[in-house]
Amino acid sequence: MVKVTDSHKKLTLEEIGQFEMKNNVKLTKKYKEFLLQWNGGYPEPSLFWISNEHGVSVLNKFYGIGDLYSNLEDYIDIYEYRLPDGFIPIADDPGGNAICLGTENPYYEKIYFWDHEQESENPDDMTNMHFLADDINEFLNKLYEDNED
Repeated sequence: MVKVTDSHKKLTLEEIGQFEMKNNVKLTKKYKEFLLQWNGGYPEPSLFWISNEHGVSVLNKFYGIGDLYSNLEDYIDIYEYRLPDGFIPIADDPGGNAICLGTENPYYEKIYFWDHEQESENPDDMTNMHFLADDINEFLNKLYEDNED
């Protein structure tokens, strides 16, 4: 079971709705539930499997909504012309890569890893996007800790 520490102030559905209107994005039901519960923060455990080619990474932090350092709105702006259409960044790893949520079909609700080392001139090129999970809950359930001591 994942625990998120240093999450931000509790949100209301109204605040999430205002965020969606302001940023012209439709968040998924499960991601809204995640925001209502945690509103960003640092997950424990935090390791996740990307692919055979990329191996494992560490989820650094989830972004939240509101006046805070890891503000989801700021990251949407930063990645606006870098991510394929229909994706928003919801978290990052220490290497500057993004964990993304699909907000439009055919990727709606799916979680992907965006590898900045393989970033293309064409943001809609999906070659640097790696599927992680069908939704935020499945992704959270896949997080694990390193038991090698």
